[in-house]
Parts: sequence; C-alpha cells; structure tokens
Amino acid sequence: MQFLVTGGAGFLGSALANHLAAEGHQVRVIDDLSAGDPARLSSNVLFTRGDVNDIPKLWTLLQDVECVYHLAARVSVPESVLYPGDYNAVNVGGTVSVMEAMRDAGVHRVVLASSGAVYGEQARQPLREDVPPDPSSPYAVSKLAAEYYVRTIGGLWGIETVSLRVFNAYGPGQQLPASHAPVIPRFLRQALTGESLVVFGAGEQTRDYVYVDDVVSALAAAATAEGVDREIINVGSGRETSVSELAEKIGQATGKRLEPIHSTAQSGGVSRMRADLGQAKSLLGFTPRVLLDEGLRLTLERDPRFQTETLANE
Repeated sequence: MQFLVTGGAGFLGSALANHLAAEGHQVRVIDDLSAGDPARLSSNVLFTRGDVNDIPKLWTLLQDVECVYHLAARVSVPESVLYPGDYNAVNVGGTVSVMEAMRDAGVHRVVLASSGAVYGEQARQPLREDVPPDPSSPYAVSKLAAEYYVRTIGGLWGIETVSLRVFNAYGPGQQLPASHAPVIPRFLRQALTGESLVVFGAGEQTRDYVYVDDVVSALAAAATAEGVDREIINVGSGRETSVSELAEKIGQATGKRLEPIHSTAQSGGVSRMRADLGQAKSLLGFTPRVLLDEGLRLTLERDPRFQTETLANE
C-alpha cells in the first residue's frame, strides 16, 4: 500500500513509518520538524518538510495514497495551558486541512492518533470508548475536536475514519524537551544522572503506559481492518500504574536507589487512567505484548541517550 504519515518524523510517527516501510509499503512523511527529526527515518521512507496546514503541499504528497495516518500534533498538556491558540491551530486546524486535502485527492481512509487524555477525570475504570469525555486541558480539547471533525467530515465526504485514543506511550526515541518532558524519559534521565526524581502531586495518580511497538501494531492494523469506519478505539496496556510505582520500577530498571521528591508546584493531573481494550481486541485483533518492566528495559537498551548517560555517570 501507499501511505502518508503526518508528523512522521516524531516519536510515534517515525516508529510507524519505519515499520510500514519494513513491511514493504511505500511511505511518505510530512513533518514541520518542530519536534521531529528526519534522522529517525529509514532510507526507504520519503521525507518532506512541511506544515499540515499547507494544503497544496498535501495535494502533491497524497497522489495515489490509499491511507493517511494523521499524527501531526502538539502534545504537551502543560504547554497547551499556556498556548491554547497554538494547539487549536495545529491540532484542530491541521486536522481539517488534512481532511480537505484528502477529499480533493480522493484518499479513502484516515487513521487519527487521538489521546486517552480526552476522557479527563472519570469515576469508573477502566475507560470504555462510550464514556462521555470530560477533557481537562486545551490539549485534550483539541484532540476531542479533531476526533469530531474527522468523524463528521468523513461521513459527509465518504472517507473511512478510525480514531485511536492512545494512552501514555513511551519507548526509545521519545522526545525529552528541557521543559514539560514526558514522565518516563524524564525519570530515566534523572535516575541515570543522579538527579532527584520529582513527582508532581501525591504520586498516587495512575496512568496506562503503553510501549511504542504495541502502539505501532494497533496503528498498522487500523489501516486495513474491516468494520471500523467512524469507530473510536482505545490503545493502551490495559494496566494502571501509579507514579510512585513507576518511580520504583525506574529504580529497579536502572539499578539506582531513588528517593522521589514530591512537588505541589505542578498538578499531577487526573487521578486514574486505564484503558479498556475490548474494542481494540475485537476490531483490530490488538493485544499488548510488552509489559512495563520489559518496556523500561528495552528503552534503556535501545535509546543511545540513556546508554551515554549511564556511561558518563559510572
């Protein structure tokens, strides 16, 4: 098949693009490089630097494409609180632009990478797709709006749409910005460099951490699965782990004795998150394979940044 992956030089996008290319598909990538790096991509992936709001450029890239993976987005919850307009422009406006370009180019399926963040604070766990969303950040609002646009526009224009609500993905190559870094690479770096692990909130809040290879498996299945038009599907591990438990596992994985510092300067977010994977199993045949302990080990083994930090501190 021929695919276009938007945001394909990012963490999830590059893993997906490389997987598809290794399977023999023709893969094109567009990324503005605000968070991506084309060096992540294998040589048989065609990379174009560009903005998903540039519809003429999308027209060129969409010729003969059978399925679009729309992963281009800004993804930091704290940053979205500061810059909600930017998140609306990229995550919502960019999604609409992609759908318009797909309509004009005659592409028949899109797979949207949404987020478990759309659920917000919920009393019942695990989270099923029919739970009314209650987003608690501009990022989550933008992802929910993207879902609605994709589903509605797809129905109007005859485009098959699948939205995958990805929970807390992690693995080798995940971005590690100076501020608002995701918790797993942040904890790993802090443990390996001898810094104190900083836990926001009480540390009792839980998240569903899903390894990158499992996310890629679900994304790949969504391109050709039958009976998924206009569906919303959770992608996670189906397990919940508290931040305090995660810190313990980080200590075990790195062989470091850790004593986390709790900070109330920043909220720990919603109290619990765990994905119900019933839809994913029945519609995509998806079952996560990598447990958190193994995923942390693989991240340390496969990410050269952590190997360098380990050597520097020995």
